[in-house]
Amino acid sequence: MGGFTDTDLHLTDGVTVLTGSLGGKYPSGNTLYVRGSEESLLIDTSVSVVARGGAPGPVDRILVSHAHEDHVAGHGLYPAAKVNAHHEDLPGVHSLEGLFGIYVEDPADIDPDLAHTIVTDFTYTARPDATGFADGESFALGGLRVEVVHLPGHTRGHSGFLVEPAGVFFVADIDLSSFGPYYGDHWSDLEDFERAMARCREIDARWYVTFHHKGVVTGREEFLTQLDAFAGVIGRREARLLELLAEPRDLEELVEEGIVYRRETRPNFAIGVERRSIAMHLERLGRDGGVVEVEPGRWRAA
Repeated sequence: MGGFTDTDLHLTDGVTVLTGSLGGKYPSGNTLYVRGSEESLLIDTSVSVVARGGAPGPVDRILVSHAHEDHVAGHGLYPAAKVNAHHEDLPGVHSLEGLFGIYVEDPADIDPDLAHTIVTDFTYTARPDATGFADGESFALGGLRVEVVHLPGHTRGHSGFLVEPAGVFFVADIDLSSFGPYYGDHWSDLEDFERAMARCREIDARWYVTFHHKGVVTGREEFLTQLDAFAGVIGRREARLLELLAEPRDLEELVEEGIVYRRETRPNFAIGVERRSIAMHLERLGRDGGVVEVEPGRWRAA
C-alpha cells in the first residue's frame, strides 16, 4: 500500500487526487481515490499509482474511464478488487488483443515495440473478470456516490464520473490540454467527442479533474473557459485543412503536412492517428459541402 504524497490534492475528506508525475503528463496521469464509509475505489490506475506501490488505503473497486494503456496500469495491484468499465470498452480491459482492437482496425498492425511497452512499462494485466456499466449507473460507497457520465469520442466507452455530494467531476481524457481533443484511434469519433464536450458543459461541479495535464480546475466558470479553448483546437485543425485544400490533395499528402501533430515532433505511431483524424474531418466536410472530391481520393475546398 502506498501513502499520500505532498503533491496529492485532498478535495474533500473522502476524495483525493493522486497526482501523477509532471502533473499527470503522459505516460503518467492523475488517479482519483474515493473513500466512503462502506467501500473505497480508484478511478483510472496510472503508472504513478503503480510506482508508489498502490493507493494510500483499501481499494474495493476500480472504475475505468476508458481502455487505454495509461488508464489501466494498476489493475494487477488489486486482483481481488472489482473492475468496472463502460460496456463498449470492456474488450480492452478483458484482454491485450481487445485493447489493440480499440487502437487499430486490425490488431496485427500494432507495432511489436508498442505491444512490448504496454506490457512492461504500463504493466498491462488482463482482467477478464471486469464487468460493464452504462451511462447513469451509480456506485454507492457510503456517504459518497459515483455516477457514470458517458462521454464517448475519445473511445466508444470513454466516461467521466461525478462524485456527489462532493461536487467532483472526473472528466478523464477531456484533458483541456493545448494539444486539443484526441480522436485518432479506430474506436474514436470526432462528432461524438464534440457531443461529449457539450454534455460536460451541462454539469455543474465544484472541481473538475482531468487525467492528464490540467489536473484540478476549480469552479464551473473556469472549467468552461478552458473547455472552450480545448474544443477550439478542432476548428483550427479544420481551418488548416481547408487552407491546404486550396489545391487538390489526397489523404497521404495531407497526413504529411502534420495537421494534428507537428511533423518534426510526432512519434511513429502518430502517423496512423493523423490519418484517421484527417479522414474524419474530410468525411464531415464532404457531407457538409466544405470540400469536394475532384477525383477518387483527391479533395479540394469547395
